[in-house]
Amino acid sequence: MPETVIQYLLNRLKQLGMNDIFGVPGDYAFPINDAICDDKELRWIGCCNELNAAYAADGYARIKGMSVLSTTFGVGELSAMCGIAGSYAEHNIVFHIVGMPQMSVQEKHAIVHHTLGNGEFDQFMTMAAPVVCAKTMLTPENCVNEVERVIAAALEQHRPVYIAIPHDYVHKEISSSMAPANVLSKSDPETLEEVVSTIVDKLSNAKKACIMPGILVERFGLKELTTAAVNASGLPYVTLESDKSVLDETNPSYLGLYSGQLINPEIREFVESCDCILAIGTILSDYNTGMFTAKLDKSRIINIMPSEVQIGDADYLHIKMSDVLGELVKRLHKRIDVGGPVAKHPTMPKVDAENPITADYLYARCAKFFKPDDIIIADSSTSFFGLLPVFLPKGVKFESQMLWGAIGWATPASFGASLAAPNRRVVLITGEGSHQMTVQEIGQFYRYGLKPIIFVLNNHGYLIERMLSKKLDYCYNELAEWQYHKLPEVLGCNDWVMRKTTTCGNLDKVLVKLENTKTGAYIEIVMPKLSAPPLVETIHQRI
Repeated sequence: MPETVIQYLLNRLKQLGMNDIFGVPGDYAFPINDAICDDKELRWIGCCNELNAAYAADGYARIKGMSVLSTTFGVGELSAMCGIAGSYAEHNIVFHIVGMPQMSVQEKHAIVHHTLGNGEFDQFMTMAAPVVCAKTMLTPENCVNEVERVIAAALEQHRPVYIAIPHDYVHKEISSSMAPANVLSKSDPETLEEVVSTIVDKLSNAKKACIMPGILVERFGLKELTTAAVNASGLPYVTLESDKSVLDETNPSYLGLYSGQLINPEIREFVESCDCILAIGTILSDYNTGMFTAKLDKSRIINIMPSEVQIGDADYLHIKMSDVLGELVKRLHKRIDVGGPVAKHPTMPKVDAENPITADYLYARCAKFFKPDDIIIADSSTSFFGLLPVFLPKGVKFESQMLWGAIGWATPASFGASLAAPNRRVVLITGEGSHQMTVQEIGQFYRYGLKPIIFVLNNHGYLIERMLSKKLDYCYNELAEWQYHKLPEVLGCNDWVMRKTTTCGNLDKVLVKLENTKTGAYIEIVMPKLSAPPLVETIHQRI
């Protein structure tokens, strides 16, 4: 029996390993929603709004490699667009399925709800174009070719794609089942040889060299191959801010965080004195370069990107990161003559049990709390900067969103990550300002039987915004005062550990209790209004 448009699409997504679909229902998308719920191999993951659903899909994709999001036309898809843009910026695959009005309605340019009232139906797809790597509207005639085209684009570029289906086409039988052969691009052999030979030569002859693995190593699934290349080289490696945990931080070759002039002066001196730096999938953004304080000579940098390699001022195109790394593993000469300083671990300050919880104490204590294979998610707030200097146990994934930097991302993203890895401990650390934006999704954790550990840092306002401002007391950084630790109960999370901590002694007791908790946990940590990690204080001083 021939497949329908929606059956073909959903079957292909299942073949890619996708069984969970995030979304919010809507009448134009009802046939899509119905098909998902009627498929016994799929699970509909309902979220409180489309933006949260997009953030949750992003968190899921970071763990599983890709995700699926379903929204309705206009109001639904536009609500999700901020989250999709973040996935685009940070190279996460999200298949965004949009339910459109019937084609007969579109052809008449009728005035219907969820539109701008102008009879135009392609404007929202046009709006989505900059934040996806491919887009399509499926019909019975083009379904097979178009589904395969956008899947190939997503896998090649590791970015979201947009798939619209008119309401009356969802259950139409496809007119062709002949799928085209999608051939992923390959490296040009001559360019590959030239690049690999040049890299081997530069690393072998450098007096001092280091490696700088970046976030695209993680996104493109090349952690093991990159680790093998690092080990084959014998060289030390550092990470930039957004690249924390892309390689294991227990590796003896790992020195610590390089963030320009902001932290770890001994590592800064070593990195900036290297006559060759091998970057692998590294994005030199503002935060990654220590607010542009990094003094890196471009002529000394090699950067292996997913589809090109930059060596100084020369760009080599049509060459794959995986192919370059594979050759380097075989051909690099192991250096045993290049060492480097190791960053100092944050030290636990001496405190009394009744002392308020300061940033110094909190993040040093967190370092003792984390376990191997944890998934740690931090919002783009002071918690991110506080955790950067902490050396993480083996197998830990540290997830943040510092390139797109949407505050509020972390709470629903941790929900998505928990769904993707229900057997791993997920630890969310977020400021209360970020948390207020997307807090509704807390109820979803309990709904789906998930048991995260959530720390909400209550410092009475947007602390990161205060520290990025010239003055600390602008009124726009004030917030409504919530009783955060009571929220899980209101949102339906029965039998969770819910605490409000205000002192170091109380926090320590709570963390000891959480070591072996079998339920979800939600801990409100009250801190002094301006207690910020040293790295954030340094940024404020520079501003």
